[in-house]
Amino acid sequence: MSTIQLTKSDVGRALVRHHFAPCKSQEDAFHRLRSIQFDPIAPVGSNHDLVLQSRVKGYKIGDWQKLAYKDRHVYDGWDKMASLVPFEGWPLRRYIYKVGRRSFEDRIFRDHKDAVELVLKELTDRGPMMPKDFEFQQRREEWKGSWFGPSVTKQTLRALWHAGMVMTSGRKGGQHLYDLTERVVPQRFRDEPLLAEKDAIRELVLERHRAMGIVRPTAPAEIWSYQVLMHDKRDALAELVKEGRIVPVEVEGVKAHATPDFLALLGQPSLKPTVRFIAPLDQFMWDRKMIAHVFGFEYIWEIYTPLAKRKWGYYVLPVLFGDRLVARAEFWNRNGVLELREWLFEKGQPKPAFWPALEKAMEGFMHYCSSTKIVARDHIDPTVRNFIEKIVE
Repeated sequence: MSTIQLTKSDVGRALVRHHFAPCKSQEDAFHRLRSIQFDPIAPVGSNHDLVLQSRVKGYKIGDWQKLAYKDRHVYDGWDKMASLVPFEGWPLRRYIYKVGRRSFEDRIFRDHKDAVELVLKELTDRGPMMPKDFEFQQRREEWKGSWFGPSVTKQTLRALWHAGMVMTSGRKGGQHLYDLTERVVPQRFRDEPLLAEKDAIRELVLERHRAMGIVRPTAPAEIWSYQVLMHDKRDALAELVKEGRIVPVEVEGVKAHATPDFLALLGQPSLKPTVRFIAPLDQFMWDRKMIAHVFGFEYIWEIYTPLAKRKWGYYVLPVLFGDRLVARAEFWNRNGVLELREWLFEKGQPKPAFWPALEKAMEGFMHYCSSTKIVARDHIDPTVRNFIEKIVE
């Protein structure tokens, strides 16, 4: 199949439409995105909250929990890192559990087979529990400093979770409430046939393209869930191209693959200019080199960068206006007060139409945060600071 040549401006416009065309509901957003990356850090809601607020009108922090733990429309599991995934995607992702088990095969499933049996028995007999609720409690002091710590109980639960044998049934104070998979996943999904490994890899690679619209084959390893897809995606990409399910493209010198649905957006007009605050781990931002190439917007999530080395701030959100990334903002929300800690325009002051769009966006963002007051730090551009603080007067 021949490579289609695309311009940055056309791809940028299509990316915005692909990601931010209005969603009718959370369910609609999950269907479009295929999964949403879960992250517990919450200066202004968590990443998964921010992803949904940028797409679903009226969304408020924490609204996803009803969808996950009461309605059972999405589950709390693994996709691109920890994620919230529609249950319709669970049968395909059983391959991820197969890969996930490998990391724990020796240390837990072989060396602590008794712990596996005891943990599963307690869950069977007693129902959903947090690690501290188990009667079986064991420690390995030599495990101190490891990813899940010295608790054999907790490490066993995480091994079972990554292997798909237990799942997150709910959360208490942000902590996992574990239960047996068969009591969490609806029967109709558990009855679906298991795909062959090659087929599962191909379909998961396609899922990434469906979520992002356009993906470089050299995109970062985390997009491919590291060992799950990174080393096997080459053959999958070739098969998907041969089947016409993705198409080779080149964006002014950068090679990628796009879905036919994404290519169908190229001739469509821009969305109505709206200000949106974008989550740091939003699908729109997953391939930051492509974002830099298309929009001229360099972005690093600096929460793990030492303070002295930060260029923009701790938890900075890209600000989208129309088809352009025009600024960066850092917010902090506590006790009904939304604080603007940083605001940096990309290339000077924006067009006049930006300001009424920003006002509307800030009103929506305050609703999302359940905040009644907004303040801005003194060092912020006075034009922005004065405008922001007048919104609720």
